[in-house]
Parts: sequence; structure tokens; C-alpha cells
Amino acid sequence: MVGTEEASRGEAAAVGKLGKGDGNLGPEEAIIQPILEPASDHFWKAIAILSVFIALGVWAYYQQLVHGLGVTGLGQPVYWGFYIINFVFFIGISHAGTLISAILRVTKAEWRRPITRSAEAITVLVILMGAIQPLIDMGRPDRMLNIIRSPNLASPLIWDVISITGYMTLSSIYLFLPLIPDLAILRVRVGGWRGRLYAFLSRGWEGTPEQFRKLEKLIGIMMIIIIPVAVSVHTVVSWVFAMTIQPFWHSTIFGPYFVVGAIFSGIGALIIAMAVLRKTYHLENYFKDIHFDYLGKLLMVMSVVWVYFVIAEHLTSYYGSEPNEMRIFWEKVTGRYAWAFWSMVVFNFVIPMAVLTRAKTRTVTGTVFASVFVVIGMWLERFQIVVPTLVNPRLSYARGTYVPSIHEVLIFIGCFAIFILLYVLFARIFPVVSIWEVKEGRDEGIEETMQRLESYQP
Repeated sequence: MVGTEEASRGEAAAVGKLGKGDGNLGPEEAIIQPILEPASDHFWKAIAILSVFIALGVWAYYQQLVHGLGVTGLGQPVYWGFYIINFVFFIGISHAGTLISAILRVTKAEWRRPITRSAEAITVLVILMGAIQPLIDMGRPDRMLNIIRSPNLASPLIWDVISITGYMTLSSIYLFLPLIPDLAILRVRVGGWRGRLYAFLSRGWEGTPEQFRKLEKLIGIMMIIIIPVAVSVHTVVSWVFAMTIQPFWHSTIFGPYFVVGAIFSGIGALIIAMAVLRKTYHLENYFKDIHFDYLGKLLMVMSVVWVYFVIAEHLTSYYGSEPNEMRIFWEKVTGRYAWAFWSMVVFNFVIPMAVLTRAKTRTVTGTVFASVFVVIGMWLERFQIVVPTLVNPRLSYARGTYVPSIHEVLIFIGCFAIFILLYVLFARIFPVVSIWEVKEGRDEGIEETMQRLESYQP
């Protein structure tokens, strides 16, 4: 009884800041409608389809556990393949959330308010998929415990474990903190196990001005911390390759090259997720055309930066003409993997520039179209980094070949389906738009923006 009274006081206080005194959130009522309404048939069909793909992935991994890595296309000299490609790919997409959200918060971009939570959720959920890829790649996953039992701090692999674990922890906190005021509203509006969950997660929140000040201060601290952490994570991932002496891996620009690629693919993934949420939950008033226009411009800028790094990486190798590097260079440009290289260039540069440089085509449909190709193109980029180098070893081994097996493909599809399923469930349980931040922007953001504009004037 006491807990219920406390929850009611907390919800009333929160609504006092966020909405009307009668408990109605006003325009923001649309944000929680997907949570309040019963799940539709389309929701359950999506769950069923995703479950089938996940089951296929689980079956394929079970076969790999029983029969060993012989069921994959891996072998000498290609000991990394789909799994490490997917590891880099998923970790890259994770930059869609905390890094983009934190940068927009730091710069006080008012248009960020509706999109930050959907971005932050991508980070937390997709980084889980990235973290398990090295485990899948191991024939004996139990040996992962050796990292805890006898860590070698001189190994970049240990740096990866430390940085990704820290990144996942900080990103989870960064996602949770802005959720608290919204959970205080939902804990009374929703009953059953979800109501108890909201009450537990928002326990102690009463929505007082002092609590909001402390919350905003904590979010401010976290966004400053999360930016260098996010940059360091993909830098450390790149060092797994760059700290070797393998041709086309031993490069000083791999750190910033990987970070740029991560932000690039992350923006693309965020645009796709926003478009799906906008269509599914009728959030056109929150994910507006202007948001897709701004994100499309960011995607276009990152496309230019990305192609700069690609040219720098390949041009310096070409002029150096080191025999081992040239063998890989021609393998990429005109050889067995030319299809992947030129598809990557078209998907990541030609199509985005053709679509996003013109305001006429930089629409919701146009930005989503370009983003789909960017996400596919960035996966191909990871493929181009991993495979051509390994099939052309520096030592006098026979040149290798790599064709992924059906087990590797099914496991990748299964992991991707798990990520989508988790995101669907998150959107079903939690608001995908921050209610209190949107309301704050509506009440205070316009005035603050006008004051900033006036301060710029001479």
C-alpha cells in the first residue's frame, strides 16, 4: 500500500512537470500509446518470423559445437571469417547511439530530443551481438575464461575485452538515466508485471525540481565520459588488426578509419530504425522529415570522410609497391574480391552522394534508401578488410580461399534476428521517444534557443 502511494506521488509529480494535472500527457500521450494498447497481429507475426530465424541460428551453432569449426569455411590461412567480420560490423553499428546522442547533447542540438532514445537503445542491444561474435568464433568457447584466469595485458585482445565491457556498461547507464522520469509515469498507467517493472526501475523518483537537476547533471557527466570511451572502443578494435604485421592491416590510420566507419554505419542504422518506428507506431510528429534531412546530411558528410580514408589507405599502399601489399591491392581492385570492393564504393559513396546531395531526394524515403545501401556497404568493407589479407599470407604458405558455410550464414542471420527481436521488445515495453525531454524542449527549448541565437549577434 505504501509502495502504491509512493508511486502515485511520483507519477503525479512527474506529470506536474511533463503534462496536465489530470495525468494526461497532452501531445506526448501518443508516445506511450504503443505500450498501453494490446499487441497487434503484426507484432506477433514479426515475433514468430524472427523466432524462426533465431532457431535456425541456434541449430547451426549447435552443429558447430558438436562437430567443431570444420563445419565452417574457416581454415589455414583464413582463420578469421564471417564471425570476426560481424564482430567489427556490430560494434561499429553500436556507435549509432551513445556517440551520436552524446555529441548532439553536447552541442545542444534541439532536434536531438525525439531521436536520442532510439539511438541509445541500438547501442546497448547491438553491442551484445558484437560481444558474442568472438565466442562463436572459438571452437572451444569455454577457453574464454582464460582471459579472466590469466589475462595478458600486452595483448590487444584483452584491450578489446576491457574496452567493450566498459562501453557496454556505460552505454547501459546512459540509456537508463533518461528513462527514469518516463518510467515514473508508466508505473501507474500500466498494470501487471510491466507496472511492477516500471515501479522497481523508477523507485524513489518523485519528479521534484531537485531530482531533475541532479538527473540532468548526471546525464551531462555521462555524455562527456561516453564520447572518448566510444572512440576508444573502435580504435581498440582496429588495433586487433593493426598491431600485427599483416599487409594492409599494419596501418597507422586504422584507428580513425574504423571510428569513421563506425559512425557512418551507425547513422545509417539509426535512420532505418527511426523510419520503421515512425511507420509502425505512427510517430510522424516526433520523427519528422527534418530529422531525416539532418541525419541525411550527416550521412553525406560521413560518406565523404569515409571515402577520403579509403583513398588514403589504398593510394599509399599502391605508391609504396611493397610486393605483399600489392598482391592484396590487386586482389581487391581487379581480382577475386573486386566485386566486393567496387560494390562497397558504390554503396557507401556513389549512391549516398547521388541521393543525399539534393534536397529533392533527401526525403524520408531517400535517406532510408541510402542508409540501407550504407549498412550493406559497411559490412562489405569489413569483409574487404578481413578476407583478402588472410587469403594472401605474407609467409610462404599456399594462397588460400574462403567461402562461408551455411552454418556461418545462419548464425549471422540468427544474431541479426536476435538484435531486431530485442529492439522490437524494447519498443514494446519502453517509450522509444523521451517524453520528458520532448516536453522540456516544447516548454523551455524554444526560449533557450532564442537566447543562444541572440548571444551570437554582434
